[in-house]
Amino acid sequence: MSRSDIADVAGLVDRARELYADDPEAMDILDAYDQRMREPLRLALAGIVKAGKSTLLNALIGEQIAPTDAGECTRTITWYRYGRTPKITVHLHEGEPVRMPVRRVDGRLSLDLGKRKADEVAWIDIEWPSEHLRQTVLIDTPGIASLSTQTSQRSTDFFLPQDAPSVADAIVYLLRHVHAEDLGFLEAFRDTAAGPSQTVNALAVLSRADEIGSARIDSLLSASRIADRYRRDGELQSLALDVIPVAGLLAEGARTLRESEFAALRQIADLDRDVRERLLISVDRFCRRSDEVGVSVPDRRRLLQRFGLFGVRLSAALIRAGATTSTDLAERLVQQSGLLEVQRFITAQFRARAAALKSRGVLTGLDALIRARRRDGDAELLAGIERQIAATHELRELSLLAGLRTSTGVLPASDIPEAERIVGGSGTDALTRLGLPETADGPDMAARVEELLARWRTLGESPLATRATAEACRTVVRSIEGVASELAARGKLRSAPDVVLAGGPA
Repeated sequence: MSRSDIADVAGLVDRARELYADDPEAMDILDAYDQRMREPLRLALAGIVKAGKSTLLNALIGEQIAPTDAGECTRTITWYRYGRTPKITVHLHEGEPVRMPVRRVDGRLSLDLGKRKADEVAWIDIEWPSEHLRQTVLIDTPGIASLSTQTSQRSTDFFLPQDAPSVADAIVYLLRHVHAEDLGFLEAFRDTAAGPSQTVNALAVLSRADEIGSARIDSLLSASRIADRYRRDGELQSLALDVIPVAGLLAEGARTLRESEFAALRQIADLDRDVRERLLISVDRFCRRSDEVGVSVPDRRRLLQRFGLFGVRLSAALIRAGATTSTDLAERLVQQSGLLEVQRFITAQFRARAAALKSRGVLTGLDALIRARRRDGDAELLAGIERQIAATHELRELSLLAGLRTSTGVLPASDIPEAERIVGGSGTDALTRLGLPETADGPDMAARVEELLARWRTLGESPLATRATAEACRTVVRSIEGVASELAARGKLRSAPDVVLAGGPA
């Protein structure tokens, strides 16, 4: 999405301000849309209770700042954004916002609402000097399907507002097994967040993946096979762009590994093989008093809390395989945890489309606001919103990507994988869209562009093509033309063949 497109969306918000200058409530909504366009991508974590949302959030940030216990703060919506200095603000349903002291207990940020209950809190805003928050605002939410109806309702109201688009640009949805509640929530979020475009903007994470194989060393391999099966599942495929297995506790522990913990793990790795294997048979055995183990029982219990039995087993194996420092061990654990795959996906699919995702939410909300509060002269503004949606190619890509996964007959089944790849289903960089390796040179790129343009133009212009097929092919062709323009601008191609300029007719 070009800067001119973003400026056009901002211009529509400004015109709406002129129209509703005498309506304070509408102006508050427009202020929120203006802020949304200026903020980084808003990525929310959702899932059923105890799915591991806060643990994964800590791993993504690289610090233990999200509470993972069952306190009042875990039943509230909490925003984590970049700030030069730590700052915690509690926004109440009634009354002025309240500043909270910033305190750490045993390395973890302590959030204490005092005498206030979660029901009194609208949301908590945490500013934190983490580089990982510069490009993404992370939002932690209470679990859905909670025994507490009020707790579940907070997440439902946040993700699925009745008369406005969701304030989240995209979500990471954590699940342990695919239940009806998971599918129902993801479908409702797609319908609410995407509006008429029916865009899929969710990543499904198979959380606590280390527990799937009873904490065996090969647990993540078992989890990967299950994730692959879910990835091919018709219902989930239409609601999430991918399914990635993650051992969240392992990822959090690795990102925040302490030297004292590394020393204890190394002691366990250095035990005699028979002693070590007996110790790691089960949680009960691991916590049992033994004169053969130099690590105290309290320290072993803390290791379990921080890494789980799987993490302790894997750490011992990695240390014995050559991880000689805490930094080395942390890097290897992160690689094993699945966290890097999640981060790569967020970067390739969500951050790369941040402007389009934000614009879609703002345009949808702006349209709803105007239709609910009709004014003289609003027809021109509604027409401008419609033109912007129609002219923004990235929004058409997102719509087609969702359509290919939710509808039948749009394209021949054999052509769908290539169409998904070209419109960015596997990543938005040029070589990924073209299906070329990183070693491809200019002639390879030019040949592939010409080949794809010829194929998709022919398919779209076939007299047997339905209207839906022709429109889908035009979107794919426009994406190929966009790739050619990008490569030409970078000097990879001598010229961009028959390219339609961004924002022009598809």
